Amino acid sequence: MGCDQGQQSGKTAAPPTPEVGVVTLAPQSVAITTELPGRTTPYRVADVRPQVGGVILKRLFTEGAEVKAGQQLYQIDPATFEASYASAQATLARAEATQKSARLKAERYKSLVEASAVGKQDYDDAVAAAGQADADVASGKAGLETARINLVYTKVLAPISGRVGRSSVTEGALVTTGQATSLATVQQLDPIYVDVTQSSTDILRLRRELADGRLQKAADGQAVARLILEDGSEYPEVGKLLFSEVTVDTGTGSVTLRAVFPNPKRLLLPGMFVHARLEEGVSDNTLLVPQQGVSRNQRGEPTALVIGADDKVEMRVLKVDHTIGDKWLVTDGLKAGDRVIVEGLQKVRPGAPVRAVPAGNTAAGQTGAAPSAK
Repeated sequence: MGCDQGQQSGKTAAPPTPEVGVVTLAPQSVAITTELPGRTTPYRVADVRPQVGGVILKRLFTEGAEVKAGQQLYQIDPATFEASYASAQATLARAEATQKSARLKAERYKSLVEASAVGKQDYDDAVAAAGQADADVASGKAGLETARINLVYTKVLAPISGRVGRSSVTEGALVTTGQATSLATVQQLDPIYVDVTQSSTDILRLRRELADGRLQKAADGQAVARLILEDGSEYPEVGKLLFSEVTVDTGTGSVTLRAVFPNPKRLLLPGMFVHARLEEGVSDNTLLVPQQGVSRNQRGEPTALVIGADDKVEMRVLKVDHTIGDKWLVTDGLKAGDRVIVEGLQKVRPGAPVRAVPAGNTAAGQTGAAPSAK
């Protein structure tokens, strides 16, 4: 009896079934987003250049201020152009006086040639002189309009509305027609463009998913865009994707996408580095798995530990698309209703029995890396 009691006391009790936290997968509709780096670009840019030559008398704007289209920015010395305009006026007046005399003479000769009072040649000469006078008047009007335009061009106007940059000239500077250096640059900043790049592979995937019906377009057919600024904050205004470039960059294999954003407070300036978050569409019947429930096997494949019908652990090899927040979007390897282990991973191995509780209710409440598949 004593020996039997000793043998019984030497036995070790069976270890308790480990408790793990699980999430039960359910299909859901998810907005698919892509975050891409990019830079801001002005909506419109216009370089201000002189259309006539001369000396700058005045600069009539404040650098960095908002200007309106047609607002005067510079005044070029108009003295020579005013003189040219006055000369053109006199030339036109002389031509109009000659025209009047030539027309009257042609009219008189017409009645006289009918009465054979003057020769036919004299009449023809009078008609030709009247025609030449008409041409001189037309030329004079064109010369006067040219002189007027040149005089107007002495007032250098803003071609578009926007914010004007620094001036490259000061009062007294000599400028010439068609010079290479601009006097200033005006940029329209509201709205403003954001140019981002996306790989051609991602664009092909996106189009394939739209064609297969796995993604649904937005109601207006345009992708919604949001911005993450350089300091990590989110830009308050919402933009829209306008177009994608028609060619792929052979060096990078990427395509340029352009979005437009309202910029009423001029918070976005040209050349800023930003991240654009594009909402490409809505994916129905999507399975999302917490990232702590997904690991990699020795082949580098994503895997997850799932509790089977017999409450034993199974390892599944997955196909994942990309992350959405703190979850993986799983396209293969799991189905709705599967119980994926996300807590207590370090305590179990494939084939071991476990006791499942909803995640967050386990005794340890700890997560760990899944073991590698052998």
